[in-house]
Amino acid sequence: MNENLGRTNLYQWHVDHGGRMVPFAGWEMPVQYPTGPIEEHHLTRRSAGLFDIDHMGQITVTGPDAETYLNHLVTWDVRLMAANEAHYALMCYEHGGIVDDVFIYKLAGRWFVVVNASNLDKDFQWLQEHAQGYNVTVTNVSAETYMVALQGPRAIELLQKLIKADMSTVARFNAVETELAGVSALIGRTGYTGEDGVELFFPAEAAVQVWESILNTGAAEDIEVKPVGLAARDSLRFEAGFPLYGHEISAGITPIEANLGWVCKFDKEFIGKAALLAQKENGVAKKLVGFELVEKGVPRQDYPVTTASGEPTGTVVSGLYAPTVDKYCGHAFVAPEHAAVGTPLQIVIRDKSKAAVVVKRPFYTPTYRK
Repeated sequence: MNENLGRTNLYQWHVDHGGRMVPFAGWEMPVQYPTGPIEEHHLTRRSAGLFDIDHMGQITVTGPDAETYLNHLVTWDVRLMAANEAHYALMCYEHGGIVDDVFIYKLAGRWFVVVNASNLDKDFQWLQEHAQGYNVTVTNVSAETYMVALQGPRAIELLQKLIKADMSTVARFNAVETELAGVSALIGRTGYTGEDGVELFFPAEAAVQVWESILNTGAAEDIEVKPVGLAARDSLRFEAGFPLYGHEISAGITPIEANLGWVCKFDKEFIGKAALLAQKENGVAKKLVGFELVEKGVPRQDYPVTTASGEPTGTVVSGLYAPTVDKYCGHAFVAPEHAAVGTPLQIVIRDKSKAAVVVKRPFYTPTYRK
């Protein structure tokens, strides 16, 4: 491993319990455990999976102008948010490309912004650069804040045994500040798997204490819960249609192209608004679609996509085996005229064309939408 890679406070725990560590976004993270990523994926869908995601970043915004400042920086209208609400949002460049996708929490006395691991330094710099003229303080609290996720149909049942707050009163995309396993914590009923569950934030020094308390409580209460690595985290988010920076979204991809126009509130001002309005009016040159392989093969990022007759039309941005639906699937950007559900495509895999078809996204409908 590169000695410059970061290690979370659970690094040694992962190693001691058979986690296979790999470089990811500047960190050494567990990609899987001995049971393997497919079982970890199914475990999260049927019971509860526990994820170390402390490589992600957390930033607070405080001050009299905090709401106005954030509202200028992100596509969502944060003025619509109630106390203790969490919402997905995007930060865009002037040309409409995406700086990052974030989750914003409106909390007592502060706004709490969760950003992607690979983008933390860039995002923090972006936020600082655009703070001029606003009476705000922007603080990177990632080092002192630990982040884990507990996801799955039994996640809330398990969490309830470890906290004082009543989770039945915390709706999806809301948060509560309470005590968790003896430490102060922020609990957001959010996640990246397509299952109900929470993302947990607490002091970094309590990482092992909280992690083991969750696992030990699960065992004591006969609730199946195990650690889950990055491989299953990717397949879970992919099935549910959630974007991953550097794949479905990037500086070269706009929300309109990525089917994320719903995150953009065009009745207020934000950076990139003019470019996105122009795309809405004039159309886009590429559009994100989901596809299933009809022939055997594994689609990978950057594989070419053609029409059934062999005409180039786009590129794969994510592709893998989707365990819940038991199919090899992918996301690709293609020309809009080839984006309709049912359109036949060809995915060029190692110089061989494999038949595919455009299908409705997501591949797996998140349980909280059912």
